[in-house]
Amino acid sequence: MVLASLLAAAHVAGSVSRAGAQPANGQPIEIVRDAETESLLRNFANPLFRAAGVDPNLVRIILVRDDAINSFVSTGNRMFINTGLITKAESADELVGVIAHETGHIRGGHLAKLPEAMQAAMLEGLAATLMGAAVAVGGSRSSAHTPYYDNSASSAGIGAALGGQQLAMRNFLGFSRVIEASADQGALEFLDRLHWSARGLLAMFRRLEDETILPESMQDPYVQTHPLAATRIANVADHLARSPYANAKLPPGFETGFQLVKAKLIGFLTPSSVTLQRVRDTDAAPTARYTRAIALYRLGHTDEALKLIDGLLAEQPGSPWLYELKGQVLFEGGRGRLSLAPYREAVRLAPEQPQIRSALGRAMIETGDPLLLKPAIAELQSALAREGDDGLSWHALGVAWGKMGDLGQANLALAEEALLNGDIATAKLWATKAEKLLPPGPAQLRATDISNAVKRENRKGF
Repeated sequence: MVLASLLAAAHVAGSVSRAGAQPANGQPIEIVRDAETESLLRNFANPLFRAAGVDPNLVRIILVRDDAINSFVSTGNRMFINTGLITKAESADELVGVIAHETGHIRGGHLAKLPEAMQAAMLEGLAATLMGAAVAVGGSRSSAHTPYYDNSASSAGIGAALGGQQLAMRNFLGFSRVIEASADQGALEFLDRLHWSARGLLAMFRRLEDETILPESMQDPYVQTHPLAATRIANVADHLARSPYANAKLPPGFETGFQLVKAKLIGFLTPSSVTLQRVRDTDAAPTARYTRAIALYRLGHTDEALKLIDGLLAEQPGSPWLYELKGQVLFEGGRGRLSLAPYREAVRLAPEQPQIRSALGRAMIETGDPLLLKPAIAELQSALAREGDDGLSWHALGVAWGKMGDLGQANLALAEEALLNGDIATAKLWATKAEKLLPPGPAQLRATDISNAVKRENRKGF
């Protein structure tokens, strides 16, 4: 019974805050990496972070592959956004409104306040459970000497225990409603500061309102993790009625960018046969052609996909994302050398994007041309300078250095990859080899650091 109480309180905490990189069902989440989508989310979020007085560099935005409408923040200023939130939102305003709300949680420091509220709920539930258990045991003992077992006392004890857990849950959700209302208020404040409309937030709330009457198993997770109340919706509607920015438009390019990202995610995450049935080839809209191009590429129809991509590029010649996609289609279609030109153009148009540089570096290596190994290493090093926790780039860098004959650098890169993957034994093995082969200098010191860092006696918890 005590364990049941603790688990009940913990479940409430997990459902409300999503404090950690796992959804409510406890299954590990699947991270999606896409430069175009991440760039769009940053364009939406960074102005909101600044309006909230939050340094954008301190917030990590993580895209989760999940068809449900949901988003949540966790410790370490991490904001998780489901792909389903993007693909099911009807406009950029809706996505911006949800991001503004999550920014309200970060600015309010709500996760820092969560442990105290969670502890209080757990203690209340624990006390009630212990009292109930005592009554139940007492009833059992008092009836043990009679020919009939009177379970009324036991039933009362169980009722008291469940009642105590429900009280703890109500109190915790009461705290949850307070922080949700606070996050709403913060969102409205940030949107006003930017002269952006809150109509998207209201539209999302109203669309989700009908979910509250469904059984919990059928509700969208956003309803469960962000308890909706009529007062919350009314407050946003009242704000819109008074705001001078109620009908303001988002910055140029936001809506177009959102619709293209939505089309891209649908193309990649929906079964391609289904996509081609839903998105007809007679639909000339850029979003429809984008989705179809991706679906055709995934089915191996490289030439058909390239024809659609080239048509889009004729209309959007400054899009690094279309050049990146063209490079990917060519590379994975077995035309590695032809992929280099579009990848290079994508890098030229978006030089700050590490994922594109990494893709170019890997494509250069796969050509088998030894003259491209040094440029490949340069691209991979540039990518890792911006995003050092990319195991794929470290692995490719190790391969490139190995092909160049520099086994010290190759072993160091593979040690970095193993360290990122949590494979301590392998990281120690490669780092030790690298340490012996590398000349004195920063690279050798890094190999020594990895070798020492993974030693059992130097790790916390041992």
